[in-house]
Amino acid sequence: MKQLTLPIALARAPTLESFCPGPNEPTLAHLKLWAGSPTRSPVPTYLWGPSASGKTHLLKAVLESLREQGARVGWLDASMLEPPSFDERWAVVLMDDVHLYTAVQQHAAFAWFVSCQALQRGVLAAGALPPADLQLREDLRTRLGWGHVFQLQVLSDPERRAVLRQAADARGVFLGDDVMDFMLTRFSRDLGHLMQLLDQLDAYALQTKRAITIPLIRSMLENE
Repeated sequence: MKQLTLPIALARAPTLESFCPGPNEPTLAHLKLWAGSPTRSPVPTYLWGPSASGKTHLLKAVLESLREQGARVGWLDASMLEPPSFDERWAVVLMDDVHLYTAVQQHAAFAWFVSCQALQRGVLAAGALPPADLQLREDLRTRLGWGHVFQLQVLSDPERRAVLRQAADARGVFLGDDVMDFMLTRFSRDLGHLMQLLDQLDAYALQTKRAITIPLIRSMLENE
């Protein structure tokens, strides 16, 4: 069944508070403590897990948290074909989707790691595989696995439903089982996307003074 895409304008900046941890609570607790401490540990942290487990959400949430504190942050992901040189003003370096890094990106990531270790700066990285299974240059791979390593797990369907139900109840919104089924089959199953959809449905239902139903969802999409 074809999935529907949310309008880009709906996207909100990810936050640690908006992350629904489920079985990933220890990871969230670690990142909240690490990001919120002015004397955060320079020991690197590596997150790994399948698509839609929340890796990028968490990295971007940490990025937002640090920026709100006035910290400068280095960011590297697989879309950056020509990574910049390390900036000594960076308090932390964040590296996403390391399993996809090209040779050029691996070279930059290793150089950033060396500089961070020399200057006692933090490193937070994420990839789809555990460190031992990453097809990367050995010196980078071993550094990624040197510190704290957390495996992220995708929420089960019952957990997704429970989170959506709780979020809807907090808004005073009723979601019928048919609406929940529609949301889980016709849209991305990533929880962050589902929460954005719920926000939009809530706003559209208030605007049109209608309950949230499947026809309302279709109407909302047609009017975007």
